[in-house]
Amino acid sequence: MSALWLRHEVRATERRAALVPEDARTLVASGIPVTVEESPQRVFPIADYADAGCAVAPAGSWVDAPDDVFVLGLKELPDEPPRLRHRHVYFGHTYKEQRGAAELLRRFADGGGALLDLEYLTDATGRRLAAFGYWAGYVGAALAVLHLRDALTTPLVPTSRADLDAALKGADDLRALVIGALGRCGRGARDALTAAGVTPTEWDLAETRDLDKAALIRHDLLVNAVLTVDPVPPFVTDADLDDPDRRLRVVADVTCDVTSDRNVLPIYDRITDWDAPARRLRDDRPVDVIAIDNLPSLLPLEASVSFSADLTPHLRTLADGDAWTRALARFHDAVTGVRS
Repeated sequence: MSALWLRHEVRATERRAALVPEDARTLVASGIPVTVEESPQRVFPIADYADAGCAVAPAGSWVDAPDDVFVLGLKELPDEPPRLRHRHVYFGHTYKEQRGAAELLRRFADGGGALLDLEYLTDATGRRLAAFGYWAGYVGAALAVLHLRDALTTPLVPTSRADLDAALKGADDLRALVIGALGRCGRGARDALTAAGVTPTEWDLAETRDLDKAALIRHDLLVNAVLTVDPVPPFVTDADLDDPDRRLRVVADVTCDVTSDRNVLPIYDRITDWDAPARRLRDDRPVDVIAIDNLPSLLPLEASVSFSADLTPHLRTLADGDAWTRALARFHDAVTGVRS
C-alpha cells in the first residue's frame, strides 16, 4: 500500500483540497495510510480528517516525511528545500516551458524525487482523469459577467455556487463567446452564462481551425477555455484590439498559459489575482483581461468535492497504475530535457 501525505497549500488564497475527508475515509478503510497537514485556510477542518482516521501533522512537515510517501497537493511547492526527494502529486505547470519550470525540474533531479503531474494523469486516449476544468470555466465566465455589469467587488473572496448564482441572476443583451465550448471548462462557462441569463456563442475545434476574427471581436465577452498541447495561431492579438470594429470588452482567459509558447492570447504578459482580478489592456476603448490561475478556489467546497471524487479511485493505484506510469514517463522525459 502507498502512503499518502496531504500537504498544506502555501498559496494564501488556495482553500481547495485534492482529497476531501470522506474520500480520505474510504482510503484509510481500505488500508492506505493518509496523513493530513494542518492548514488554516483549507475549506475542510482538520478535525474532519482526524475523524476519518487520518494522521495529523503540522503544516509544511512533508519535508521530513519518510521517503516512500506520496506527497499530494494542488498548487506550487515552497522554494525550500532546494532538493526534492519525494514523489509529489500536484499541478506542476512545468512541461510547456513555463517560467521557473527548469528550476523546479532540477530540484527533483537533484533530490531523486519525481513529479506525477495531475495535468498529465490521463487514460490511454489522453483524456484527463481528474480536473477542475468545469469549475474554472464556471467561475471565469461568472467573474467576466459581473465585471461587465460593474458588479465585481474586490478583493475576491471564496463563496458558494448558490451565492454566486444569486449574484449572476439577471438578463441583458451581452454577447458572449466561449471558445472550447465542448470541453469540461467550456461546459462550466456555458452553465455560468446561462445562470446569468446570457446565451453564449459556442465555438470548438471546427470553428478554431479557421478562426473568424471579425466575428470574435464583435462579442462583448470572450471566455477562452482551450488547453492547447501544441502552439497554434493566436485567437486575439494586439492588432485585433486596435480594430475599429471591436466590440470586445472583457477577455476571461481560464487557461492562463501566458508564459508558454502555447498562449493563444498574446495580449497580456502576466496573470491577474484576487486583489485585482481584471487588468486594463486599452484605455481609449476599454478592454480588460481576467486571468486568474486558481479560479476554482473561489468555489472551494464544490470544486474540491468534485475533483476528489475523480481522483480518489486512482490514488488506490499510485504505486503501479497505468495512468501514473504514463505520468512518470512524462516527468522523466522532461527531466532528460533539462539535463541535456
